[in-house]
Amino acid sequence: MEEYKKLSIKDWALEDRPREKLMYKGVKSLSSAELLAIIIGSGNRKQSAVELSKTILSHCHNDLNQLAKKTIPELIKIPGIGEAKAISIISALELGRRQKAFPSKQKQSITGSRDAFEILSPYVENLGHEEFWIIYLNRANKIIEIKNVSSGGITGTVFDIRLVFKDALMLEATNIILCHNHPSGNLQPSNADKDITHRTIEAGKLMNISILDHLIIADDQYFSFADESLI
Repeated sequence: MEEYKKLSIKDWALEDRPREKLMYKGVKSLSSAELLAIIIGSGNRKQSAVELSKTILSHCHNDLNQLAKKTIPELIKIPGIGEAKAISIISALELGRRQKAFPSKQKQSITGSRDAFEILSPYVENLGHEEFWIIYLNRANKIIEIKNVSSGGITGTVFDIRLVFKDALMLEATNIILCHNHPSGNLQPSNADKDITHRTIEAGKLMNISILDHLIIADDQYFSFADESLI
């Protein structure tokens, strides 16, 4: 009986190979698995790159947002994924996240909580830990700088008011918007969130720097302290 020989991607028809398909039919013609196959570069003895990519996606319920939350240790638990492939996946997803954030950063001014959310969301979406970000604005509410001031664990992060206002003074910012994410998906502010907001507002008064809002972002939604009249 003739031994079964597994076909590699090189054995496929040219138009079915992910790289060639992208070249001749355009990037939109590729499935998520095919795009992921290009990123990881190769499969293994048992699976082609596309088959391995389908396995990776199945571990994330075919949800790219879940894949974006995976860490290197989590990815290498998937059979066929080593450190190099895990790093390639994480790097590609981070590049996409930054590309999404870049156009928003060019927005001339902030007119409300929705503007702030659209600008800040790409920085904190899909994170499995809390991060604190600040938008520094001039008197006309035009963006001067967007800065990460703290990165912590799943349930919290350290927020240093002194460093926030040190940067504000150096940037000559007159208005500030606070933002942090809740990996749990719960949008409601904790007592600690309310306390940080109150203390930052009081500190800003001493330097004539206004805290316009504090956003909590979770699962592509947000809570605005200003909209809820908590500022």
